[in-house]
Amino acid sequence: MKPIIAVSMGDYNGIGPEIAIKAFSRLDLTESTPVWIGSSAVFDFYRTSAHENIPCQLVEENTDFKPGYVHILDPFADVPVVPEPGKLTGQAGEAAMLAIQTGAELCIRGLCHALVTAPISKEAIFKAGFNFPGHTEFLAHLTKTEHVMMMLVNDQLRVALATIHIPLKDVSGSITTELIKRQLRTLHTTLIQDSGISIPKIAVLGLNPHAGDGGVIGTEESKIIQPAIRNAADNGIYADGPFAADGFFGSHKYKEYDAILAMYHDQGLIPFKTLSFGKGVNFTANLSIIRTSPDHGTAYQIAGNGVADESSFLEAYNLAVYMAKKRFGEPVE
Repeated sequence: MKPIIAVSMGDYNGIGPEIAIKAFSRLDLTESTPVWIGSSAVFDFYRTSAHENIPCQLVEENTDFKPGYVHILDPFADVPVVPEPGKLTGQAGEAAMLAIQTGAELCIRGLCHALVTAPISKEAIFKAGFNFPGHTEFLAHLTKTEHVMMMLVNDQLRVALATIHIPLKDVSGSITTELIKRQLRTLHTTLIQDSGISIPKIAVLGLNPHAGDGGVIGTEESKIIQPAIRNAADNGIYADGPFAADGFFGSHKYKEYDAILAMYHDQGLIPFKTLSFGKGVNFTANLSIIRTSPDHGTAYQIAGNGVADESSFLEAYNLAVYMAKKRFGEPVE
């Protein structure tokens, strides 16, 4: 199969359009078909600044997308869109969310096989009146999915999060045995379904320093996390831990596992981004659609200068293609 991949433009005042266009120029367009969802004026603006010449075709939503082109689906054809690189605006936030919604709907309807989302600004989408902390929660809403899991992926490391975009002060109260059990089931399933790992090995991090130090620094490990790990074992899921996060990454023990379940956002993302060298991918597990994105933000400070690195976006696109082939019937090595 030749996957059709929806690509939402992201915040048009950030680096999203530039990195997407640069990535498109590196693709073999006979092997997959990108459908850029965003303003054609934005696409032309950043294509010119990036000095890229890509075969493009402006299309309607019900088009039979054909290989060999980057298809441009413009939901903003009747609305003037003027890029202002580096500027945070509610208009750009609103446009970014409409592009995401359009891309998700294409995937839900079966017109595209996966969605790759370019970076958005949480502040910009809040200015536009969208009360979602980020892509993950908005896509859960659009797909009517009650429980989703944020997972960061590169060639050697997969880190999933028990909790996502919540204040640090709320993490401890949000960690429950049922939550950890559910996230371990989700992680186990996605490693088999989307990564092709027949018997996944999962490491679980503790919440407290030194994983609680036998209850001296906290009891969440013994009272909440360990019972969930035992339950996973009873249900055929290979899970170890809880491990102290600093020693786990510092000793390179992560190399012994297929994936890691971290308790909160920065506990997982700081080591992941340190080790991924700008090539990490954000994947949303347990959605009814495939969604990936680069693991960085809008980078307003360099937007419009033509210097943004497209590596993470390209990795996100290629992972979406790989997962689409696995889910939709083509054997993948």
